[in-house]
Amino acid sequence: MKRHARAYDAAFGAEHVGIAADIHMRELDDARDAFEKLRPYGWRDAEAAYAKDHSLAAEAGAGRANRAIRALQLETELRTNIDQRADEFVRRWQGLEAASQHHYERGDMTAYRASRSAMGDMAKALQRDPQLESLLAVRKAELGITVATGRSLGAELAFNHGIDIGRGLGIGL
Repeated sequence: MKRHARAYDAAFGAEHVGIAADIHMRELDDARDAFEKLRPYGWRDAEAAYAKDHSLAAEAGAGRANRAIRALQLETELRTNIDQRADEFVRRWQGLEAASQHHYERGDMTAYRASRSAMGDMAKALQRDPQLESLLAVRKAELGITVATGRSLGAELAFNHGIDIGRGLGIGL
């Protein structure tokens, strides 16, 4: 975990400072392979935790891994427990919807578009997770869907919230 955290922190830091991160990415790939052998899906869960709290990677890389281990355990629970994933999806969706509305009202169109884009990504992700989509189908009201259109949940989310999820009409005008 320590090696992976250091490699992740180095690669993430290099990207944000504009430094070419090729060497760091190779080290990160090697660390991911080693982590995968010790704990299947471990590096994915760890990186999900690091993405939520960037300081975890630096702490774990420096040998202070207690918070990172707990965060990794929570990410594992979230990945494996479908009910928790559904709750997290609804919570995140509602948060992005509120943030989107707030940014729109303040006239911050860049932040507005960013939150709408994140919502579009979430709607698209449902296409790859039919189990989560079927569980969320009974929670449409919590997601702001008031009228059923017969579309998949991801498409309904995009339609009801005016989000483009990347499918054009293909009529070539």
